[in-house]
Amino acid sequence: MAIAPANGSLMDGIYRHQRHIYDFTRRYYLLGRDRLIADLRPSPGGTVLEIGCGTARNLIAAARLYPEARLFGIDISSEMLRSARHMVERNGLDRRIMLARGDATGFDAGDLFGVEGFDRILFSYSLSMIPGWTAALSCAIAKLAPGGQLHIVDFGDQRGLPVWFRRALKAWLARFHVTPRLDLDAELERLAIAHGGLTRSRRLYRDYAVLAVWQKD
Repeated sequence: MAIAPANGSLMDGIYRHQRHIYDFTRRYYLLGRDRLIADLRPSPGGTVLEIGCGTARNLIAAARLYPEARLFGIDISSEMLRSARHMVERNGLDRRIMLARGDATGFDAGDLFGVEGFDRILFSYSLSMIPGWTAALSCAIAKLAPGGQLHIVDFGDQRGLPVWFRRALKAWLARFHVTPRLDLDAELERLAIAHGGLTRSRRLYRDYAVLAVWQKD
């Protein structure tokens, strides 16, 4: 399926320069990513796909934690993919991590990677940047192998945090076209009913972030 030109151009504009400092700055507020990676636990030889892989920071961490896993990543931003490929090569993982440009709401994994179903698929702070995020969830679920799991970490509703903090965070995120998906749980439950899957979630850091897992039957 074709890349959405407007979305790709928008992300390229945001990350053309930010990609050089992305990992250094985001580690202070993209919380819970390492917990997500620790929860993946793919079987030896299992396939792991990150949708919205950014600089490949998570894929590199997963490659180190799961040395027998096969790792894949897509991103709509060609600028971020430039950084991702550089980081993958610098870490000597270019034979273990495959990257491609793709739209989260519709991509052909067979054409991109020669893989039709993945054991684990993850969204790490990317759903809040995808305009068609519900379509992206449905697309990801369709790409899961039987018994596969969809893992998500993203911004929560911050209900346990001070009002001033919530307002400041919302204003800051809006500068980067980030919108927390406050109805994520409801959408995952809807998908579980529609597709016969199972879903569970937990809150982190006084609802700053949410971790969710959707498992395919």
